[in-house]
Amino acid sequence: MEEIKTFRNMVKKQKSYAYFLQLTGWDSHTEAPEESFKRRAEMVGRLSGDLFEMETSEEYASVVNHLYEHIGELDDELAREIRLAKKDLDKIITIPKDEYVEYNKLMQRAQKIWEKAKADDDYESFRPVLEKIIDYKKRFIAYYGSEKLPYDVLLDEYEEDMTMKDYDAFFDALKKDLVPFVKEILKKQPKRNDAFRKATYPADKQKDFVRYLMKVLDYDLNRGLLKESVHPFTWNTSPDDVRFTVRYHEDYMFASVFAAIHELGHATYEQGVDRRFDDTLLSSGASMGIHESQSRFYENMIGRSRAFWAIHFSELKKCFPEQLKGVDENDMYQAANKVEASLIRIEADELTYPLHIMLRYELEKKLITGALDTKALPMAWNKLMKEYLNVTPESYSEGVLQDVHWSGGMFGYFPTYALGTAYAAQIYHAMQKDFDIDQAIKDNRLADVKVWLNDRIHRHGKRLSPKALLKKVTGEDFNPDYYINYLKEKYSELYE
Repeated sequence: MEEIKTFRNMVKKQKSYAYFLQLTGWDSHTEAPEESFKRRAEMVGRLSGDLFEMETSEEYASVVNHLYEHIGELDDELAREIRLAKKDLDKIITIPKDEYVEYNKLMQRAQKIWEKAKADDDYESFRPVLEKIIDYKKRFIAYYGSEKLPYDVLLDEYEEDMTMKDYDAFFDALKKDLVPFVKEILKKQPKRNDAFRKATYPADKQKDFVRYLMKVLDYDLNRGLLKESVHPFTWNTSPDDVRFTVRYHEDYMFASVFAAIHELGHATYEQGVDRRFDDTLLSSGASMGIHESQSRFYENMIGRSRAFWAIHFSELKKCFPEQLKGVDENDMYQAANKVEASLIRIEADELTYPLHIMLRYELEKKLITGALDTKALPMAWNKLMKEYLNVTPESYSEGVLQDVHWSGGMFGYFPTYALGTAYAAQIYHAMQKDFDIDQAIKDNRLADVKVWLNDRIHRHGKRLSPKALLKKVTGEDFNPDYYINYLKEKYSELYE
């Protein structure tokens, strides 16, 4: 079929433009000079305009629509790709080009404005930008003409076929079964040797330990690199170019270490995608929820396990002999899993973490529906923090300004953190049937874990929908009980 060849060539060209736009994004978030952003926004505007024209051209639309009409004649992988292409095409062709370009220009400036606002604790300097981003989101959704509810449209962009109804049921289960348990655990504060958590840990030594972790977790440095950024993230253009960042907190080393393990989970996923998908729409992870399942699996099931610190604590102690004097691996395990009502999401312990996500989910729903405006957002944030965790931020920086996501227009992303963590517990249960995970960690055989995940999840890219992939891996549909039971068992043991 000639249309298949035409489609392949068009996708390759689109991905070439996207590649350099992504490279610009990486540079913007890591080391671009402050004064470069005005000119950079202009150049990005031109390139994104060209890409927009390719993605909305009559020729591309004709080819995609033709192949969609003959989808029953295509093999499974191409059919999946055409469905994804058709879905994106039907949305993007409704957006006026000038608005698309202006939105991309805004995205080039927005994160820097957020970074400065966070550093200055100045919400009002960021609020007009946030308002513009929300306005763009609402307008784009209106252009799509979707029969879905507006927030459902955004949720679907990050987790295919997930709706507010699905998330409400998931979060209601957590509220019913987990919130009372969290409150019970928070009342228990046994005396433990954990004062070392608040010691000062020089950034250069933290970097040494992160480099050690990169080796332990088998991150391929020939196909990736590590940088610093205000907010940790993972970036990729192909399995042969997967990069991640960490922010080093000298006053809280745990944040840096677990952020590194988290991002290495994302990076491991991307390095494992089959290269045959490079010039297709099936490259990269299946969804943000599946992606978060990998990062949270590495961070929590591996990085916060007793087995992990039994073997790797000695290396951490080599980096920080004074700070960890008199501390053993059991102290480290307990400290790594200490439950406390904290203000900052990325520093939250494993048990209270989903409450931070529920807060953001509730606020996003209201912002998109218009039930909440940006002026009232900080107060609404503080109210929910008090309700869920009984703590109140004393500044915007530790409250409404703490996350990068809204400055990047990523409305609908936050719920995938909790969903992905629950996926991780279900995947952990399935893996445990095949081999003893703790024993593999103790034997320093994390390669076994990586091979299992690569074979069942990573290599498939977007070949399967997230729901289909989870069922293929675990043998059943999504079930939050695995997550709730995992947390209750682990923390009942930890807190006796």
